[in-house]
Amino acid sequence: MATTISEQLAKQIEQLSALKALLEKELHLISSRDAESLMTLLKDKEQLLSDIQHLDETVNPQLKALQQEAPLSSELNELVEQAKTLLSECQYCTEVNQVAVEQGQLRLAHLRNLMMEVRAKESLTYDKAGKKKGGFSGKGVSA
Repeated sequence: MATTISEQLAKQIEQLSALKALLEKELHLISSRDAESLMTLLKDKEQLLSDIQHLDETVNPQLKALQQEAPLSSELNELVEQAKTLLSECQYCTEVNQVAVEQGQLRLAHLRNLMMEVRAKESLTYDKAGKKKGGFSGKGVSA
């Protein structure tokens, strides 16, 4: 039983390493604003997360059962710690990516506001009393 758990933990570590690499690539794609590649990567990431979750649901009950029988071997403890470390690194990368996306959205909102201000200034006119008035200066052309 311990051999299969060791193999499963090794597989989980492999999957978490792949997830970390995907998260690093995701940050690069967010920075470069490559939407098509980012969408493809997100599909791959979703599949990998599903695989990780499925394996985790298999490994956790087995580990808990082993821990109740006796303390885990040093090999298993090392694998569990390695998986936990990788998981923490993945969580950190996810937080960094989230901040990058939020900053990108803020930049877009700021740019949109600047464009709206410029457009409003371009359409500024004056009424008969000489007061500023928004809107277009002409009534339009009718043919």
